[in-house]
Amino acid sequence: MASRTAVRRLLSRAQPGNARLYSSHAPGATMNVPVNYAATPLLHHAPSSLSSNKELPANAPTKRLNLYQSINSALRTALAADERVLLFGEDVAFGGVFRCSVDLQTEFGSERVFNTPLTEQGIVGFGIGAAAEGLKPVAEIQFADYVFPAFDQIVNEAAKFRYREGSTGGHVGGLVIRMPCGGVGHGALYHSQSPEALFTHVPGMRVVIPRSPTQAKGLLLNAILNCNDPVIFMEPKILYRAAVEHVPTESYTLPLDKADVIKQGADVTVISYGQPLYLCSQAIAAAEKDFKGATVELIDLRCVYPWDRETVLNSVRKTGRAIVVHESMMNGGVGAEVAASIQEGAFLSLEAPVKRVTGWDIHTGLIYERFNMPDVTSKPLYSSNVVLATSLTIPSM
Repeated sequence: MASRTAVRRLLSRAQPGNARLYSSHAPGATMNVPVNYAATPLLHHAPSSLSSNKELPANAPTKRLNLYQSINSALRTALAADERVLLFGEDVAFGGVFRCSVDLQTEFGSERVFNTPLTEQGIVGFGIGAAAEGLKPVAEIQFADYVFPAFDQIVNEAAKFRYREGSTGGHVGGLVIRMPCGGVGHGALYHSQSPEALFTHVPGMRVVIPRSPTQAKGLLLNAILNCNDPVIFMEPKILYRAAVEHVPTESYTLPLDKADVIKQGADVTVISYGQPLYLCSQAIAAAEKDFKGATVELIDLRCVYPWDRETVLNSVRKTGRAIVVHESMMNGGVGAEVAASIQEGAFLSLEAPVKRVTGWDIHTGLIYERFNMPDVTSKPLYSSNVVLATSLTIPSM
């Protein structure tokens, strides 16, 4: 206790005036403020809004769920639909640290929902063997930051399995490796990472990141029940309780190979996935308010590997401008591949260079975690006399 007090005193002397020792929005800010998930247009706040999405079941009964409850609903549906589905991982039996598997062992038994030792390599290796024998294993890695011991199993075994089997038809489809990812404001080095780009360099598997409860349920059910490829399913943990919307109670699937055009626009295309889509939506609203007549198209990749090039390129050919936004670092990120593909496939349509808005290429500190993430600011970016970007930027250090 004495050492903590001494540190606080030292920091207070080092900080001028009323400087904050934590990361947050500036006092009096009007744009760079926490996302209002209760009002965002990206969530279905009323059952009637689901009818506008042709991918979702029409006139289906709904229930208000947050993201972890939606994941739980998808897992329950999959376990009930196919007796080959298994669910396992560290602390899964009692519900997991984020409660995604709560009550599932009670309902489906300890032979299908069970705990494992603390060994990520063992968890994934067991899943690969189970899938090879025809089961549909759902392996939970407690945090995406801990997946690296299992990297060899994922890259050298799961991803190569179908290729190695050749004409035998063998595969490990049905293997889904779930993991919470991304920052929450206080996760620091080992609970804030977004390592999706590492998996996008590996052929033979899919990498999915949902933005909302409705999306998560449909994408996860498709990954477990229908996909012949192993799937890395990354769940933005900040959305587990923050994102709440009406979700169809019945079983449904969403495509793993198709991006979702969330909002139509004519002047610039913004491409993102997961939690940053909510920041993009805020920034777009501000930009369209400031620049009368300008409209911005917003695309959710949903599956970042392999990703839907056709939808993105068609949009950029229409708008002539593109911004790619993601939370993970810029160097070698998903945005680099998307930007390069736009440059190759829509170069003659571009009115301005492709812009990337990402996290910094540094490790995530504790008290300054938010400074490492893209956010919404009060000054839009410009390109000569036209809007190049929306109000998205990386906060200055």
